[in-house]
Amino acid sequence: MRAKPEYRDRDDVEVAVLDALANRREEGMTVFELRSRVEVDIDALEAALADLKDDGLIEATEEDHRTVIVPEDGVVGPVDPEDDSFIGQIRERLPF
Repeated sequence: MRAKPEYRDRDDVEVAVLDALANRREEGMTVFELRSRVEVDIDALEAALADLKDDGLIEATEEDHRTVIVPEDGVVGPVDPEDDSFIGQIRERLPF
C-alpha cells in the first residue's frame, strides 16, 4: 500500500512518511520506527509530521506510554492498477 496519488505531490519526506505508515496503518508507528524507515534527520521528520498533522492526514495517539502515529482514513489506498503511464510504471518499481 501507498499514499493515494492525490497526496503524492507533497514534500518528499511527507510522502515517505505516508508510504511508511501505509504499510502499518492498523497498528501505526512510533517516531523512532518512522525515523528508521524514512531515513531523515529528526528535525526533517518532525517538520513533516507537523505539516501532515496540521493538514489532517495523520493522527497521533498515546498507547502504553508511547506516541503512535497512524494515517487518517482515506489517505492510504492501493496503487491504481489502471495507471500504465510512465509515472505509474516508476511508482510500481519504487521500493516503498
